[in-house]
Amino acid sequence: MDCNELVELVTAYLDGSLDLDTRARFDMHLVECDGCDNYLQQFRATISTLGNVRDDLDPAFRDKLLAAFRDWR
Repeated sequence: MDCNELVELVTAYLDGSLDLDTRARFDMHLVECDGCDNYLQQFRATISTLGNVRDDLDPAFRDKLLAAFRDWR
């Protein structure tokens, strides 16, 4: 697995939805690549931070954010 593939799969990895072979390749890449390991840790920190902010958002602002990113892919 290369770095680009890891970035594409990071959310599936964190959700636990990767098949066993892909997860093993993902884990092996993390062992070999400090950059991707750092990326994963940053992704986890972002998720944690946003999870804490969600309840503090003004409902109107939250609705605007959800609308802005609804079709983003």
